[in-house]
Amino acid sequence: MTAQTFQPLRIFNTLTRKKDVFVPIAPPYVGMYVCGPTVYNNVHLGNIRTFLSFDILYRYLTHIGYKVRYVRNITDVGHLVGDGDEGEDKIGKMAKLQKLEPMEIVQRYTNDFHDVSATFNLIPPSIEPTATGHLIEQIEAVKTLIEKGAAYESNGSVYFDINKYQADGNEYGKLSGRIIEDLLNETRELDGQAEKRNPLDFALWKKASPEHIMQWDSPWGMGFPGWHLECTCMSGKYLGKQFDIHGGGMDLKFPHHECEIAQGKSLTNEEPVRYWMHTNMLTVNGQKMSKSLNNSFLPAELFSGSHPLLDQAYSPMTVRFFMLQSQYRSTLDFSNEALKAAHKGYKKLANGLRNAKLLSYVHEEGVSIDETKKIEIEKAIEGFYGAMNDDLNTSVAFANLFNLLKYINMLNMGQLKSAALGEETFNALKSNFVTFFEDVLGLKEEVSEGYAILDGMLKLYREYKLSMNYEKVDEIRSYFKNQGLVIRDSKTRIDWAYEE
Repeated sequence: MTAQTFQPLRIFNTLTRKKDVFVPIAPPYVGMYVCGPTVYNNVHLGNIRTFLSFDILYRYLTHIGYKVRYVRNITDVGHLVGDGDEGEDKIGKMAKLQKLEPMEIVQRYTNDFHDVSATFNLIPPSIEPTATGHLIEQIEAVKTLIEKGAAYESNGSVYFDINKYQADGNEYGKLSGRIIEDLLNETRELDGQAEKRNPLDFALWKKASPEHIMQWDSPWGMGFPGWHLECTCMSGKYLGKQFDIHGGGMDLKFPHHECEIAQGKSLTNEEPVRYWMHTNMLTVNGQKMSKSLNNSFLPAELFSGSHPLLDQAYSPMTVRFFMLQSQYRSTLDFSNEALKAAHKGYKKLANGLRNAKLLSYVHEEGVSIDETKKIEIEKAIEGFYGAMNDDLNTSVAFANLFNLLKYINMLNMGQLKSAALGEETFNALKSNFVTFFEDVLGLKEEVSEGYAILDGMLKLYREYKLSMNYEKVDEIRSYFKNQGLVIRDSKTRIDWAYEE
């Protein structure tokens, strides 16, 4: 039973404002680009939620048979403090504060991003290009846009011409729903605006002031590329002039992604992306997560429990499970109560995973097939795929996974015989539970000790129990407890499980 058995995958397309059936340009190949981090600081949880959402999409597309080229960039130049055309480069500013070379800042926080991504079990992208590694492509793109009349040079900087774009029959603001007239009314007079023909024109190349650390030579003088340009150039280079999916956080819809569309269409005369996807934001106890409110925390603070808003430490897989409890377009609210509930839910599933892997089908004569349970298991499998095909609704997918867990536990406790399901249904239950948990949702077991060590300790436990050495028995129980595990000692067997 596979996803292809059911309804097609539908994705909420920000461009059309509805769930569209996903039809790749060149099936079975899928091109997916996701805006990566600007590496000037430690990766924060808002970033992780976005990258986790697209990790799920990557996993699911692969699971249902697509061959995905996943491109996620590293922004290492051009992203200014105000997210616009003025101010210091974020990386250059941090380099000055820490008295380091900009590329030391880039390397330090790229390493941090990779470490945190691995901790959350995110699959690395197929290609991870950097902005500084594609300066030639960006300069060539600027030249092309000038030649086409879509951009103009002014005092050593080059700007994209919004009026020309509109005059050519295009609509700037269609992705975000912004209206040109309203944007103009909202525009403040900023330094450098006098260089522009229109306050909404955005920088493709910026002239560097003498004190600007990161600058390169160009046909227009010493400068650096605009933030929006890198994604257009890198996505086009690795995925073609039109590709399937472009993703990012909802805060990137405007101006970043709006500018990408304008640049891309002006360069190729084609709509650059078929499906635009955006993740929603994080809140903490109902308030927006913000450094100024002192309610933001880094992944490391979650894992250690060191933040004053946290009651305890939470493991990476607990946090991954928690984040997936909400569909990616929903606001996700962090609270100790929600995280504690996620801890229990994850442990229940992790125990189910271990039990599922240990189960084997046993044929027994005279055991009749329980048709009701067979149908319920098939419905849960179908429900999982139905939820994932409905714009990656992981919340509903988990509900169906817990329905499967019920039967895993019944088989494990001897309350249900495998023969009562029939071999085909038993195998479907076991294989789908493991696949959904590990491959699609990307969860994994968190055991600090290897299985061999734990099994060896259980062997000692049995020996000490038989010899009535209860002091040693208690020591081993404490050992397991310190690992977040419990020993389950029954008349029929002795085993260990995750403490729920």
